[in-house]
Amino acid sequence: MAREPAAIAGMRRELGHHLAAFRRAADLTQGQLADATGFDRTTVNHIEKGRSRADERFWQTADQACRADGALLTAYRELEATKATYDQQERQRELEVARATAAQLQQPNGQASSSLWLAVPDLGDGDELEALELARRVGASDVGDETLTRLEAMVDELAVAYPTTPPAVLLERIRQHLGYVSRLLDARKTLHEHQRLLVVGAWLSLLGATAHIDLKQYPAAAARLKTAASLARHAGHDEIRAWCYETEAWRVLTEGGYRRALELSRAAQAIAPAGSSAAIQATAQEGRAWARLGQPKETYAAIERVNKLVSPLPKPDRPEHHYRYDPDKSVAYVATTLAWLGDPAAEGFSREIISRLAPHDDVAKWPRRAASANIDLALALLVTDRLDEACDATLRAISSGRVVPSNHWRAAEVVEAVEARQLPEAAGLREAYEGMRRG
Repeated sequence: MAREPAAIAGMRRELGHHLAAFRRAADLTQGQLADATGFDRTTVNHIEKGRSRADERFWQTADQACRADGALLTAYRELEATKATYDQQERQRELEVARATAAQLQQPNGQASSSLWLAVPDLGDGDELEALELARRVGASDVGDETLTRLEAMVDELAVAYPTTPPAVLLERIRQHLGYVSRLLDARKTLHEHQRLLVVGAWLSLLGATAHIDLKQYPAAAARLKTAASLARHAGHDEIRAWCYETEAWRVLTEGGYRRALELSRAAQAIAPAGSSAAIQATAQEGRAWARLGQPKETYAAIERVNKLVSPLPKPDRPEHHYRYDPDKSVAYVATTLAWLGDPAAEGFSREIISRLAPHDDVAKWPRRAASANIDLALALLVTDRLDEACDATLRAISSGRVVPSNHWRAAEVVEAVEARQLPEAAGLREAYEGMRRG
Protein backbone atom coordinates (compact mmCIF):
# COMPACT_ATOMS: atom_id res chain seq x y z
CA MET A 1 0.00 0.00 0.00
CA ALA A 2 1.39 3.42 -1.02
CA ARG A 3 2.49 5.65 1.79
CA GLU A 4 -0.39 7.79 3.06
CA PRO A 5 -0.42 11.02 5.08
CA ALA A 6 -0.28 10.38 8.82
CA ALA A 7 -3.85 11.61 9.38
CA ILE A 8 -5.30 9.30 6.70
CA ALA A 9 -3.23 6.35 7.90
CA GLY A 10 -4.43 6.99 11.44
CA MET A 11 -8.06 6.99 10.33
CA ARG A 12 -7.48 3.73 8.43
CA ARG A 13 -5.97 2.09 11.52
CA GLU A 14 -8.88 3.28 13.66
CA LEU A 15 -11.35 1.92 11.10
CA GLY A 16 -9.54 -1.41 11.28
CA HIS A 17 -9.77 -1.39 15.09
CA HIS A 18 -13.51 -0.75 14.82
CA LEU A 19 -13.85 -3.67 12.42
CA ALA A 20 -12.04 -5.96 14.86
CA ALA A 21 -14.22 -4.78 17.75
CA PHE A 22 -17.50 -5.32 15.87
CA ARG A 23 -16.29 -8.70 14.56
CA ARG A 24 -15.52 -9.93 18.07
CA ALA A 25 -18.83 -8.59 19.36
CA ALA A 26 -20.60 -10.59 16.62
CA ASP A 27 -18.64 -13.70 17.72
CA LEU A 28 -16.94 -14.06 14.34
CA THR A 29 -13.39 -15.22 13.63
CA GLN A 30 -11.27 -13.52 10.99
CA GLY A 31 -11.74 -16.63 8.85
CA GLN A 32 -15.52 -16.45 9.10
CA LEU A 33 -15.50 -12.76 8.18
CA ALA A 34 -13.18 -13.57 5.27
CA ASP A 35 -15.68 -16.16 3.99
CA ALA A 36 -18.55 -13.68 4.30
CA THR A 37 -16.71 -10.92 2.40
CA GLY A 38 -14.94 -13.05 -0.19
CA PHE A 39 -11.46 -12.11 1.07
CA ASP A 40 -8.84 -14.38 2.61
CA ARG A 41 -8.12 -14.39 6.33
CA THR A 42 -4.68 -12.77 5.94
CA THR A 43 -6.20 -9.82 4.08
CA VAL A 44 -8.84 -9.38 6.77
CA ASN A 45 -6.06 -9.39 9.37
CA HIS A 46 -4.19 -6.67 7.45
CA ILE A 47 -7.38 -4.60 7.08
CA GLU A 48 -7.98 -4.76 10.84
CA LYS A 49 -4.42 -3.55 11.42
CA GLY A 50 -4.83 -0.72 8.92
CA ARG A 51 -2.21 -2.15 6.57
CA SER A 52 -4.54 -3.00 3.67
CA ARG A 53 -7.32 -1.16 1.92
CA ALA A 54 -10.71 -2.53 0.95
CA ASP A 55 -13.46 -1.18 -1.28
CA GLU A 56 -16.97 -0.15 -0.29
CA ARG A 57 -18.37 -3.58 -1.19
CA PHE A 58 -16.16 -5.15 1.49
CA TRP A 59 -17.22 -2.64 4.15
CA GLN A 60 -20.90 -2.97 3.29
CA THR A 61 -20.71 -6.76 3.60
CA ALA A 62 -18.57 -6.58 6.76
CA ASP A 63 -21.01 -4.09 8.32
CA GLN A 64 -23.88 -6.53 7.77
CA ALA A 65 -21.92 -9.60 8.89
CA CYS A 66 -20.75 -7.87 12.09
CA ARG A 67 -24.18 -6.34 12.79
CA ALA A 68 -22.61 -2.88 13.01
CA ASP A 69 -25.85 -1.13 12.01
CA GLY A 70 -24.11 1.10 9.46
CA ALA A 71 -21.29 2.25 11.75
CA LEU A 72 -18.50 0.58 9.76
CA LEU A 73 -19.82 1.69 6.38
CA THR A 74 -20.27 5.26 7.59
CA ALA A 75 -16.73 5.36 9.00
CA TYR A 76 -15.35 3.99 5.70
CA ARG A 77 -17.16 6.67 3.71
CA GLU A 78 -15.86 9.38 6.07
CA LEU A 79 -12.34 8.08 5.48
CA GLU A 80 -12.78 8.11 1.70
CA ALA A 81 -14.26 11.63 1.78
CA THR A 82 -11.33 12.88 3.87
CA LYS A 83 -8.85 11.18 1.54
CA ALA A 84 -10.53 12.67 -1.53
CA THR A 85 -10.33 16.15 0.00
CA TYR A 86 -6.64 15.63 0.79
CA ASP A 87 -5.89 14.34 -2.73
CA GLN A 88 -7.64 17.32 -4.27
CA GLN A 89 -5.67 19.75 -2.09
CA GLU A 90 -2.44 17.92 -2.92
CA ARG A 91 -3.13 18.10 -6.67
CA GLN A 92 -3.91 21.80 -6.36
CA ARG A 93 -0.70 22.38 -4.43
CA GLU A 94 1.36 20.55 -7.05
CA LEU A 95 -0.30 22.56 -9.81
CA GLU A 96 0.49 25.83 -8.05
CA VAL A 97 4.08 24.79 -7.54
CA ALA A 98 4.38 23.84 -11.22
CA ARG A 99 2.90 27.13 -12.34
CA ALA A 100 5.16 29.13 -10.02
CA THR A 101 8.20 27.25 -11.28
CA ALA A 102 7.15 27.79 -14.90
CA ALA A 103 6.72 31.50 -14.27
CA GLN A 104 10.22 31.73 -12.88
CA LEU A 105 11.60 30.05 -16.00
CA GLN A 106 10.30 32.92 -18.10
CA GLN A 107 12.57 35.85 -19.06
CA PRO A 108 11.32 39.41 -18.40
CA ASN A 109 10.24 39.66 -22.08
CA GLY A 110 8.07 36.56 -21.67
CA GLN A 111 10.35 34.22 -23.65
CA ALA A 112 11.50 30.95 -22.11
CA SER A 113 15.18 30.75 -21.25
CA SER A 114 17.25 28.69 -23.66
CA SER A 115 19.89 28.01 -21.08
CA LEU A 116 19.32 25.51 -18.29
CA TRP A 117 22.12 27.13 -16.29
CA LEU A 118 20.43 30.51 -16.44
CA ALA A 119 17.23 28.93 -15.11
CA VAL A 120 18.83 27.22 -12.13
CA PRO A 121 19.09 30.29 -9.82
CA ASP A 122 15.41 31.06 -10.52
CA LEU A 123 14.41 27.71 -9.03
CA GLY A 124 15.38 29.04 -5.62
CA ASP A 125 13.17 32.07 -6.17
CA GLY A 126 10.34 29.75 -7.14
CA ASP A 127 10.69 27.86 -3.88
CA GLU A 128 10.59 31.12 -1.99
CA LEU A 129 7.46 32.26 -3.83
CA GLU A 130 5.83 28.91 -3.13
CA ALA A 131 6.58 29.30 0.57
CA LEU A 132 5.21 32.84 0.61
CA GLU A 133 2.06 31.80 -1.22
CA LEU A 134 1.54 28.88 1.16
CA ALA A 135 1.93 31.23 4.14
CA ARG A 136 -0.59 33.62 2.61
CA ARG A 137 -3.11 30.83 2.01
CA VAL A 138 -2.67 29.43 5.54
CA GLY A 139 -3.26 32.87 7.04
CA ALA A 140 -6.28 33.70 4.87
CA SER A 141 -9.67 33.35 6.54
CA ASP A 142 -13.32 34.26 6.10
CA VAL A 143 -14.16 33.02 9.62
CA GLY A 144 -12.11 34.95 12.15
CA ASP A 145 -11.30 34.61 15.84
CA GLU A 146 -14.25 36.70 17.03
CA THR A 147 -16.78 34.47 15.29
CA LEU A 148 -15.27 31.31 16.75
CA THR A 149 -15.01 32.81 20.23
CA ARG A 150 -18.70 33.70 20.15
CA LEU A 151 -19.61 30.22 18.89
CA GLU A 152 -17.61 28.63 21.70
CA ALA A 153 -19.38 30.86 24.21
CA MET A 154 -22.72 29.82 22.71
CA VAL A 155 -21.84 26.15 23.23
CA ASP A 156 -21.33 26.90 26.92
CA GLU A 157 -24.62 28.84 27.08
CA LEU A 158 -26.54 25.91 25.60
CA ALA A 159 -24.84 23.44 27.96
CA VAL A 160 -25.79 25.66 30.90
CA ALA A 161 -29.38 25.95 29.63
CA TYR A 162 -29.75 22.18 29.29
CA PRO A 163 -30.97 21.41 32.88
CA THR A 164 -33.86 23.89 32.75
CA THR A 165 -34.81 24.04 29.05
CA PRO A 166 -37.31 21.63 27.44
CA PRO A 167 -35.35 19.31 25.13
CA ALA A 168 -37.39 20.22 22.04
CA VAL A 169 -36.73 23.94 22.58
CA LEU A 170 -33.02 23.36 23.17
CA LEU A 171 -32.81 21.14 20.11
CA GLU A 172 -34.16 23.84 17.84
CA ARG A 173 -31.45 26.25 19.00
CA ILE A 174 -28.79 23.57 18.53
CA ARG A 175 -29.99 22.92 14.96
CA GLN A 176 -29.69 26.61 14.09
CA HIS A 177 -26.13 26.82 15.33
CA LEU A 178 -25.12 23.56 13.68
CA GLY A 179 -26.42 24.92 10.39
CA TYR A 180 -24.20 27.98 10.80
CA VAL A 181 -21.19 25.82 11.68
CA SER A 182 -21.83 23.69 8.60
CA ARG A 183 -21.74 26.79 6.38
CA LEU A 184 -18.52 27.98 7.98
CA LEU A 185 -16.86 24.63 7.29
CA ASP A 186 -17.10 25.49 3.59
CA ALA A 187 -15.59 28.94 4.11
CA ARG A 188 -11.93 29.88 3.81
CA LYS A 189 -10.14 29.59 7.16
CA THR A 190 -6.84 28.80 8.84
CA LEU A 191 -5.97 25.30 10.01
CA HIS A 192 -6.32 26.38 13.65
CA GLU A 193 -9.72 27.91 12.95
CA HIS A 194 -10.78 24.72 11.19
CA GLN A 195 -9.89 22.66 14.24
CA ARG A 196 -11.77 25.01 16.58
CA LEU A 197 -14.79 24.81 14.30
CA LEU A 198 -14.68 21.01 14.37
CA VAL A 199 -14.67 21.10 18.17
CA VAL A 200 -17.67 23.47 18.24
CA GLY A 201 -19.53 21.21 15.84
CA ALA A 202 -18.69 18.16 17.94
CA TRP A 203 -19.99 19.73 21.18
CA LEU A 204 -23.20 20.90 19.49
CA SER A 205 -23.78 17.47 17.92
CA LEU A 206 -23.17 15.78 21.27
CA LEU A 207 -25.61 18.06 23.08
CA GLY A 208 -28.11 17.56 20.27
CA ALA A 209 -27.80 13.79 20.68
CA THR A 210 -28.49 14.17 24.40
CA ALA A 211 -31.64 16.18 23.70
CA HIS A 212 -32.79 13.53 21.20
CA ILE A 213 -32.27 10.84 23.86
CA ASP A 214 -34.31 12.87 26.33
CA LEU A 215 -37.11 12.88 23.75
CA LYS A 216 -36.61 9.15 23.03
CA GLN A 217 -35.70 9.95 19.42
CA TYR A 218 -33.06 7.24 19.32
CA PRO A 219 -32.23 7.00 15.58
CA ALA A 220 -31.64 10.76 15.44
CA ALA A 221 -29.55 10.54 18.63
CA ALA A 222 -27.41 7.77 17.12
CA ALA A 223 -26.77 9.83 13.98
CA ARG A 224 -25.74 12.91 15.98
CA LEU A 225 -23.48 10.84 18.22
CA LYS A 226 -21.71 9.44 15.15
CA THR A 227 -21.23 12.96 13.84
CA ALA A 228 -19.91 14.20 17.19
CA ALA A 229 -17.48 11.28 17.44
CA SER A 230 -16.26 11.79 13.88
CA LEU A 231 -15.67 15.53 14.34
CA ALA A 232 -13.95 14.91 17.68
CA ARG A 233 -11.70 12.30 16.10
CA HIS A 234 -10.66 14.69 13.32
CA ALA A 235 -10.03 17.44 15.89
CA GLY A 236 -8.08 15.10 18.20
CA HIS A 237 -10.48 15.86 21.08
CA ASP A 238 -10.51 12.78 23.33
CA GLU A 239 -12.83 14.23 25.96
CA ILE A 240 -15.66 14.70 23.46
CA ARG A 241 -15.08 11.16 22.17
CA ALA A 242 -15.37 9.91 25.76
CA TRP A 243 -18.59 11.87 26.27
CA CYS A 244 -20.01 10.18 23.15
CA TYR A 245 -19.45 6.75 24.72
CA GLU A 246 -20.86 7.94 28.06
CA THR A 247 -23.95 9.42 26.40
CA GLU A 248 -24.60 6.20 24.52
CA ALA A 249 -24.15 4.30 27.79
CA TRP A 250 -26.95 6.35 29.34
CA ARG A 251 -29.24 5.71 26.35
CA VAL A 252 -28.61 1.98 26.56
CA LEU A 253 -29.15 2.06 30.33
CA THR A 254 -32.60 3.63 29.92
CA GLU A 255 -33.48 0.83 27.50
CA GLY A 256 -32.45 -1.91 29.94
CA GLY A 257 -29.14 -2.84 28.30
CA TYR A 258 -27.20 -2.84 31.56
CA ARG A 259 -24.25 -5.00 30.44
CA ARG A 260 -23.82 -2.95 27.28
CA ALA A 261 -23.99 0.25 29.35
CA LEU A 262 -21.22 -1.15 31.52
CA GLU A 263 -19.03 -1.78 28.48
CA LEU A 264 -19.65 1.68 27.04
CA SER A 265 -18.92 3.36 30.39
CA ARG A 266 -15.59 1.57 30.61
CA ALA A 267 -14.75 2.49 27.02
CA ALA A 268 -15.41 6.14 27.90
CA GLN A 269 -13.12 5.93 30.91
CA ALA A 270 -10.35 4.44 28.77
CA ILE A 271 -10.47 7.37 26.32
CA ALA A 272 -11.21 10.28 28.67
CA PRO A 273 -8.32 12.47 29.86
CA ALA A 274 -7.39 11.68 33.46
CA GLY A 275 -9.45 13.63 35.98
CA SER A 276 -11.73 15.14 33.33
CA SER A 277 -15.46 15.57 33.79
CA ALA A 278 -16.02 12.88 31.16
CA ALA A 279 -13.89 10.42 33.15
CA ILE A 280 -15.85 11.13 36.34
CA GLN A 281 -19.25 10.93 34.66
CA ALA A 282 -18.34 7.66 32.92
CA THR A 283 -17.29 6.19 36.28
CA ALA A 284 -20.61 7.27 37.78
CA GLN A 285 -22.41 5.71 34.83
CA GLU A 286 -20.57 2.45 35.49
CA GLY A 287 -21.82 2.52 39.07
CA ARG A 288 -25.41 2.98 37.92
CA ALA A 289 -25.09 0.04 35.53
CA TRP A 290 -23.76 -2.16 38.35
CA ALA A 291 -26.68 -1.04 40.52
CA ARG A 292 -29.21 -2.06 37.88
CA LEU A 293 -27.44 -5.41 37.63
CA GLY A 294 -27.85 -5.86 41.40
CA GLN A 295 -24.13 -6.01 42.18
CA PRO A 296 -23.57 -4.08 45.44
CA LYS A 297 -19.82 -4.70 45.77
CA GLU A 298 -19.05 -3.30 42.32
CA THR A 299 -21.58 -0.49 42.79
CA TYR A 300 -20.02 0.76 46.02
CA ALA A 301 -16.53 0.49 44.50
CA ALA A 302 -17.58 2.73 41.60
CA ILE A 303 -19.14 5.25 44.00
CA GLU A 304 -15.89 5.34 45.98
CA ARG A 305 -13.88 5.97 42.78
CA VAL A 306 -16.17 8.84 41.87
CA ASN A 307 -15.74 10.38 45.34
CA LYS A 308 -11.95 10.22 45.02
CA LEU A 309 -12.08 11.88 41.60
CA VAL A 310 -14.44 14.63 42.71
CA SER A 311 -12.90 15.48 46.11
CA PRO A 312 -9.97 17.58 44.76
CA LEU A 313 -12.16 19.51 42.32
CA PRO A 314 -13.04 23.16 43.02
CA LYS A 315 -16.66 24.17 42.53
CA PRO A 316 -16.96 25.43 38.94
CA ASP A 317 -18.13 28.95 38.18
CA ARG A 318 -21.15 27.56 36.34
CA PRO A 319 -21.95 24.23 38.00
CA GLU A 320 -25.14 23.85 35.98
CA HIS A 321 -22.99 23.30 32.85
CA HIS A 322 -23.90 19.84 31.59
CA TYR A 323 -20.30 18.90 30.76
CA ARG A 324 -18.63 20.20 33.92
CA TYR A 325 -18.65 18.03 37.00
CA ASP A 326 -19.22 19.48 40.46
CA PRO A 327 -19.89 18.08 43.98
CA ASP A 328 -23.68 18.52 43.66
CA LYS A 329 -23.69 16.25 40.64
CA SER A 330 -21.72 13.67 42.57
CA VAL A 331 -24.32 13.62 45.35
CA ALA A 332 -27.14 13.37 42.79
CA TYR A 333 -25.59 10.38 41.05
CA VAL A 334 -24.93 8.65 44.36
CA ALA A 335 -28.61 9.14 45.25
CA THR A 336 -29.74 7.56 41.97
CA THR A 337 -27.24 4.71 42.19
CA LEU A 338 -28.19 3.80 45.76
CA ALA A 339 -31.92 4.12 44.97
CA TRP A 340 -31.55 1.65 42.10
CA LEU A 341 -29.58 -0.68 44.35
CA GLY A 342 -32.37 -0.56 46.94
CA ASP A 343 -30.12 0.95 49.59
CA PRO A 344 -32.13 3.06 52.11
CA ALA A 345 -29.13 5.42 52.33
CA ALA A 346 -30.37 6.92 49.07
CA GLU A 347 -32.90 8.90 51.10
CA GLY A 348 -30.31 11.12 52.77
CA PHE A 349 -28.50 11.89 49.49
CA SER A 350 -31.79 12.62 47.72
CA ARG A 351 -32.93 15.01 50.44
CA GLU A 352 -29.58 16.79 50.31
CA ILE A 353 -29.96 17.43 46.57
CA ILE A 354 -33.55 18.61 47.01
CA SER A 355 -32.44 20.96 49.77
CA ARG A 356 -29.67 22.41 47.60
CA LEU A 357 -31.51 22.71 44.29
CA ALA A 358 -35.17 23.02 45.24
CA PRO A 359 -35.43 24.92 48.53
CA HIS A 360 -38.67 26.65 47.41
CA ASP A 361 -42.10 25.22 46.63
CA ASP A 362 -42.30 26.53 43.04
CA VAL A 363 -41.63 23.24 41.24
CA ALA A 364 -41.70 24.96 37.84
CA LYS A 365 -38.36 26.59 38.71
CA TRP A 366 -36.63 23.34 39.56
CA PRO A 367 -33.67 22.15 37.51
CA ARG A 368 -33.96 18.64 36.11
CA ARG A 369 -31.79 17.13 38.84
CA ALA A 370 -34.27 18.24 41.52
CA ALA A 371 -37.07 16.29 39.84
CA SER A 372 -34.82 13.24 39.52
CA ALA A 373 -33.88 13.54 43.19
CA ASN A 374 -37.57 13.39 44.14
CA ILE A 375 -37.95 10.16 42.18
CA ASP A 376 -34.82 8.77 43.88
CA LEU A 377 -36.33 9.79 47.21
CA ALA A 378 -39.57 7.99 46.34
CA LEU A 379 -37.69 4.79 45.49
CA ALA A 380 -35.80 4.97 48.78
CA LEU A 381 -39.05 5.55 50.71
CA LEU A 382 -40.60 2.50 49.07
CA VAL A 383 -37.79 0.37 50.53
CA THR A 384 -38.77 1.50 54.02
CA ASP A 385 -42.54 1.21 53.34
CA ARG A 386 -43.22 4.95 53.64
CA LEU A 387 -45.62 4.79 50.76
CA ASP A 388 -47.57 8.02 51.31
CA GLU A 389 -44.35 10.04 51.24
CA ALA A 390 -43.18 8.15 48.15
CA CYS A 391 -46.38 9.07 46.32
CA ASP A 392 -46.02 12.72 47.33
CA ALA A 393 -42.40 12.92 46.13
CA THR A 394 -43.30 11.33 42.79
CA LEU A 395 -46.24 13.71 42.28
CA ARG A 396 -43.94 16.65 42.93
CA ALA A 397 -41.48 15.37 40.34
CA ILE A 398 -44.22 14.86 37.76
CA SER A 399 -45.83 18.26 38.38
CA SER A 400 -42.47 20.03 37.93
CA GLY A 401 -42.51 19.31 34.19
CA ARG A 402 -38.80 18.44 34.41
CA VAL A 403 -39.12 14.68 33.91
CA VAL A 404 -38.12 14.18 30.27
CA PRO A 405 -39.56 11.28 28.21
CA SER A 406 -36.39 9.20 28.55
CA ASN A 407 -36.86 9.31 32.34
CA HIS A 408 -40.57 8.46 32.42
CA TRP A 409 -39.71 4.85 33.19
CA ARG A 410 -38.15 5.92 36.50
CA ALA A 411 -41.41 7.48 37.63
CA ALA A 412 -43.24 4.41 36.31
CA GLU A 413 -41.31 2.21 38.74
CA VAL A 414 -42.83 4.11 41.66
CA VAL A 415 -46.31 4.11 40.11
CA GLU A 416 -46.22 0.35 39.55
CA ALA A 417 -44.92 -0.32 43.06
CA VAL A 418 -47.74 1.76 44.59
CA GLU A 419 -50.32 0.00 42.42
CA ALA A 420 -48.95 -3.40 43.39
CA ARG A 421 -49.61 -2.56 47.05
CA GLN A 422 -53.13 -1.36 46.22
CA LEU A 423 -52.83 2.01 47.91
CA PRO A 424 -55.72 4.50 47.64
CA GLU A 425 -53.27 7.03 46.13
CA ALA A 426 -52.49 4.70 43.23
CA ALA A 427 -55.28 5.95 40.97
CA GLY A 428 -54.34 9.61 41.32
CA LEU A 429 -50.65 8.85 40.82
CA ARG A 430 -51.39 6.81 37.70
CA GLU A 431 -53.53 9.63 36.31
CA ALA A 432 -50.75 12.17 36.86
CA TYR A 433 -48.21 9.83 35.26
CA GLU A 434 -50.33 9.21 32.18
CA GLY A 435 -50.93 12.94 31.87
CA MET A 436 -47.17 13.49 31.88
CA ARG A 437 -46.72 10.86 29.17
CA ARG A 438 -49.40 12.40 26.97
CA GLY A 439 -47.90 15.83 27.48
